[in-house]
Amino acid sequence: MLSVEDDGDVEAEEAGRDMEAYERAYADDRSWEDLQEDESGRLRVVDVAQQQRQHRKRVAAMAGAHIQRGIIRYLYLLVDLSRAAGEMDFRPSRMGVVANCVEAFVREFFDQNPLSHLGIITLHNGVAQCLTDLSGSPETHIRALRANLECAGDASIQNAIDLARGLLCQIPTYAHRETLLIFSALSTCDPGDILEAVQRCKDANIRCSVVGLAAEIYICKLLCEQTGGNYSVATSETHLKDLIMEHAPPPPVLAESAVASLVRMGFPQRGAEDAVALCVCHGEVKMGGGYICPCCKARVCELPTECHICGLMLVSSPHLARSYHHLFPVPHFEELEGTAMANGRESEFKLCYGCQQKLPFPGGEVSGVRLVCPRCRQHFCYDCDLYIHESLHNCPGCESISSTSSLPDLQN
Repeated sequence: MLSVEDDGDVEAEEAGRDMEAYERAYADDRSWEDLQEDESGRLRVVDVAQQQRQHRKRVAAMAGAHIQRGIIRYLYLLVDLSRAAGEMDFRPSRMGVVANCVEAFVREFFDQNPLSHLGIITLHNGVAQCLTDLSGSPETHIRALRANLECAGDASIQNAIDLARGLLCQIPTYAHRETLLIFSALSTCDPGDILEAVQRCKDANIRCSVVGLAAEIYICKLLCEQTGGNYSVATSETHLKDLIMEHAPPPPVLAESAVASLVRMGFPQRGAEDAVALCVCHGEVKMGGGYICPCCKARVCELPTECHICGLMLVSSPHLARSYHHLFPVPHFEELEGTAMANGRESEFKLCYGCQQKLPFPGGEVSGVRLVCPRCRQHFCYDCDLYIHESLHNCPGCESISSTSSLPDLQN
């Protein structure tokens, strides 16, 4: 005799059998993402360890040692919302996938660059519209983008980079000017000579990068080559997110723009919670909180920002400290091969030092790569490796050692 719960399971099973194969796969686990094409053109199951190695290789290629990077970035995110963004080769559509990736990128950008500012420009109907101005508030950008997700018309790269250039030219010379174009279309509808627009961006020292969703386009490649940016085309949703996230850390500084300069900064104090004052950010009278500019005593809501009255850059000490993490990076973890894990002392490490989960082992139930810190020799899983190098910026094993004499290579 079947219970009500069993009866429901049977009905769900029958409904699954009635679905087409592609519908059932998409509803269950999107199994096609577990397949990839090998050198001979055959489809095979994705090797998790190989996939993790490829991602670590891309990250290691970008995180080069002894590279000068800028800590104050002004970046405009150019999002293509033309009719091409409504294509459904990405699920549920290109626009939906891009919106999710942009949201994750905005949060990661401010986590990696606490003193930087970001703005969003949308491309649709042959024009470029400034959706949000340069600011340090991630929630403002995310809300504005989510409220304006409508695809229409054609995209114009010339209008977008001209608008971004006009806004970025007002930025002080000590800051690094950048644009990142997420482009879905295969063509651009421009009112004039786009090559002149590319040259103007180059003359203004604006670094333009492009992430494409369809195919490689000559003008996008030329734009990146002329301005020192990166151009890449995504092959899947996961690849798209990885390509966009690669632009979150500060890029290497170009030789011609690597000029040292002093920047005036103020460290405001938190205002009284019961005080009523005029907020210069929004032009409204608000009660409680806020930060008081040490120069003109104006009140602002969030940090970091520039004072609207005296123009002083207002930051907090944690923001300034986090901006220097790329100057003292965590060393790249080494991967242990199967023979090294099975022989000697390496087999003693069963759990990840960071999360205390089981580590990959030859013949074990966990797949993936096992990594070891070259300094403290502690073992970590792939997820902890990403968290340590992308968010924490400190090795737990190295930090737990009280005496530096145990780390002889720290003095080198």
